Amino acid sequence: MTEMLLTGPRETLFNDSLREQMDSWIVKYPAGQEQSAVIPCLHILQDANEGWLSRAIMDALAEYLDIPSISVYEVATFYTMFELAPVGKHKISVCTNISCMLCGSETIMNHLQQKLDIKPGETSEDGQFTLKEVECLGACVGAPMMLLDRDYHEFLTPEKIDQILDGLS
Repeated sequence: MTEMLLTGPRETLFNDSLREQMDSWIVKYPAGQEQSAVIPCLHILQDANEGWLSRAIMDALAEYLDIPSISVYEVATFYTMFELAPVGKHKISVCTNISCMLCGSETIMNHLQQKLDIKPGETSEDGQFTLKEVECLGACVGAPMMLLDRDYHEFLTPEKIDQILDGLS
């Protein structure tokens, strides 16, 4: 790892606490394989930056891991769990793959769009919710399902969604 000399928002983001969290992942991999820690480090940084990753943050991570920036971009742009633009306080990812589709994910997605007055890829006017349509989230047995922030919710109905969303603080 290289020592980082950062100023501005990157300096604030790469504070001692975050470096300690990232370092706890980096040491799990053999020397010279710091790139293996990209995913957990991106999660840490995204959580610390209101749920999204800027290019400056990704560049700073690449510098911290001493790897090319493209190696970070490749990961961040491939996985739907990483956001490259600001998102709402709560991110709702609805699975629309085959199992969920056969069990009613279209109804679930339509209900969420009507309730939140947004389409997939949009954030509600109040900044509370971002809605995403995603491929398989690996919970086919509980279809239809959604990921709300980091919590799975399965066997969804419009009524269950209302109850879940109304229970958020």
